[in-house]
Amino acid sequence: MNELELKYLKSLAHQYPNIAAASTEIINLQAILNLPKGTEHFLTDIHGEYEQFNHVLKNGSGAVKRKIDEVFGNTLSSRDKKALATLIYYPAEKLDLVMQEEDNIEDWYKITLHRLVQVTKRVASKYTRSKVRKALPKDFAYIIEELITEKAEVSDKEGYYNEIIHTIIRIGRAPDFIIALSNLIQRLVIDHLHIVGDIYDRGPGPHIIMDTLMKYHSVDIQWGNHDIVWMGAACGHLACIATVIRIAARYGSLDTLEDGYGINLIPLATFAMETYKDVNCDTFAIKFNTDYDTKDLSLDMKIHKAISIMQFKLEGQVIKKHPEFQMDDRLLLDKIDYDKKTVRIGDKEYAMSDVEFPTVDRNDPYNLTPEEEQVMARLRQAFLKCEKLQRHIRFLYTNGSLYKVHNSNLLYHGCVPVDEKGDFKSANVEGREYKGKALYDVLDNCARKGYYAKNEPIEMYRAQDLIWYIWAGPNSPVFGKDKMATFERYFIADKETHKEVKNSYYSLLGNEEFLNKILTEFGLSTRNSHIINGHVPVELKKGESPIKCDGKLLIIDGGFSKAYQSKTGIAGYTLVANSHGMRLVAHEPFESTEAAILHESDIFSDTTIVETSYDRILVADTDIGRELRESITQLELLLDAYRDGTIIEK
Repeated sequence: MNELELKYLKSLAHQYPNIAAASTEIINLQAILNLPKGTEHFLTDIHGEYEQFNHVLKNGSGAVKRKIDEVFGNTLSSRDKKALATLIYYPAEKLDLVMQEEDNIEDWYKITLHRLVQVTKRVASKYTRSKVRKALPKDFAYIIEELITEKAEVSDKEGYYNEIIHTIIRIGRAPDFIIALSNLIQRLVIDHLHIVGDIYDRGPGPHIIMDTLMKYHSVDIQWGNHDIVWMGAACGHLACIATVIRIAARYGSLDTLEDGYGINLIPLATFAMETYKDVNCDTFAIKFNTDYDTKDLSLDMKIHKAISIMQFKLEGQVIKKHPEFQMDDRLLLDKIDYDKKTVRIGDKEYAMSDVEFPTVDRNDPYNLTPEEEQVMARLRQAFLKCEKLQRHIRFLYTNGSLYKVHNSNLLYHGCVPVDEKGDFKSANVEGREYKGKALYDVLDNCARKGYYAKNEPIEMYRAQDLIWYIWAGPNSPVFGKDKMATFERYFIADKETHKEVKNSYYSLLGNEEFLNKILTEFGLSTRNSHIINGHVPVELKKGESPIKCDGKLLIIDGGFSKAYQSKTGIAGYTLVANSHGMRLVAHEPFESTEAAILHESDIFSDTTIVETSYDRILVADTDIGRELRESITQLELLLDAYRDGTIIEK
């Protein structure tokens, strides 16, 4: 044993000071290795749809219903199963209704508590008692443990458990206990949650989703391009701030910024009202939903146009500062012929629907006016000083990354940029070329420097420009297209200019050799590994399939966002991986939380078995299993050191 190994074992000995302690831990860890692996839940492209997100999270993409079916089989009617499932999803709200409707509430409590205890036993069975104990609600920890643990020493088990439940009801704690059990079932039915990008934009409640994720017991996030632009905005990057506000204005969700985050948009609104008072803003229509207050429509269209023009200017400044981004084709404000009302793109001129830009200097079109500079400065301070936004973005940094390798799965939001032949395509980042995994790693590092490198401002500002590039750059792995045709979609009727060409990655997804190349690049086996990503909605109504190469790659973006559902034909995919294999779940649109509670309507889900394991997958087969085996090896070395006297027991 060398000196470094001895030093490590002595450190380990502080935690396990004798043979008995080390032996007990080895036995515990070995027992955990032989348990079934926990259930993983994958969601992507949520885009602010918090009601549907919360419901899918509560029902575990059907996992709760499956547990109810496993426990009760044909002994409960489908109606009773639906009622029990709804109670588990929304216990407090459902209890309010039940207490108004039930004539004999005590009988209902008794029946319901017995059923909930049975489901809790089932979902807890794959975990160690220690892990279950940590998940128990503090107020009822002892009682729940008694109810779900077999007690061999009790002769009349039924009488014993009935008496506990009777006492709970008698002392008026049944409602609180039902809520506690329901929340525990939700907690145990899913062991770990993966969010494969795009929490933000379009829908009304990304801040609510972030609050939920911050309370969730185990989660990781792979940043999507819409998350990245919000991260850049929280860093104070002006082009990212303008983009975030423009998208919110476009989708009628400025309330997310004002009410959700408390960001003051009055300086922008005042500027827009004054500067665009007599300016035609028809091109900047709002894509609003039923919750939108149309009395704000005229002002929001002015805000939409004002911030869009500022975005084009600010993006132009970034592009001109960074020729290595190779985005000069996005410099279009200086290609406008105001007399002819056209813009030159490449070697062709296109008619424009709107050239009424009162703040654009034709001789210096990318320069902000003094008034625009003042508005952006105030917005920057509002984003930087928004405590709630900063808290959410820090959570994204702490629990997120551009990609993740986990349990033989490679998770990323967009793609791995490649050329037509399938060779990894490089991008210039701070003077060096990167491709494949190295490109992901360097951009991940830049995204972090843009937020954290406050003591090195020059490096921080350069990194923030790269955050913007990750959002919209042609070789960005989370964007995956040749351009973002925002300007063209606003101003040019000719739809040939709207086309955003996807990276060749998307045309090669049926090629097993290509997918194996990506898996190898990220250090994964080509036999039993999968790639899981989102970003590009799968148009099921056109016959597209989310399952590529017999399940080697899964695209789980099926239109969670209402803005995409007419295109996809469904309301999102989710993926569930448990000890039996993997299931892809296709969801129909979610009506509302109120309907789910009142009518016990769930999201109808169509399940596709992606992969079945004939031998149940154990913790030993996972990444955690590898870590546990390493710990066992170290503890066994510590045992040897105790036994040969190298380290003295305490």
